[in-house]
Amino acid sequence: MTRTLPPPAPIQQLHHYAYRAKDAEETRRFYEDILGLPLYHIIQSDVVPSTGEYCPYTHFFFRLQDGSFIAFFDLGDDEAALPSPNTPKWVNHISFRVNTIEELENTKARLEASGIEVLGVTDHHIFKSIYFFDPNGIRLELTAQLADEFEMLEESKTAHARLAEWTARKEQWRKERAEGKTAAPLKPQQNDRPEVVARAQP
Repeated sequence: MTRTLPPPAPIQQLHHYAYRAKDAEETRRFYEDILGLPLYHIIQSDVVPSTGEYCPYTHFFFRLQDGSFIAFFDLGDDEAALPSPNTPKWVNHISFRVNTIEELENTKARLEASGIEVLGVTDHHIFKSIYFFDPNGIRLELTAQLADEFEMLEESKTAHARLAEWTARKEQWRKERAEGKTAAPLKPQQNDRPEVVARAQP
């Protein structure tokens, strides 16, 4: 008998994203005093509710304008999360949206005044961004959207086809790699940022 599954629940927004923090107060100073995200909620316990394991923690949340949160766990041992050994530092990051380019530049000035190194403003065509690290080694991005909803809707119409093409090419690449015909990583079928490639070439 085939069971009819209920439809997926409409996911409204991000509730929170959680990271490990080396020190709660150092993290609070960064997110609240520099970035302006208010400390909003704290949960403390000796036992993890989801797993039942003993691991004392302070779990604390900073609120964004839309009601979502970025959250942290201070495990009380003064240790930061270790970076992934097989992933470049720029890959794993979280991006927050601001409303204007002026707000992006103002935040860059605030960060740099606090001694924080900032990359950008970087032009991604549909948005502009700055990049920096928090005290826990987490890469953050602030983004000012340039494309409007109509432009993004147009972009969405080709997303599945482009991903399907990538997937087909990746299957062929896996086969060739298994046969020893290639050791190079798979390159995308098109380059959306040719000006960046041109700048990187000697």
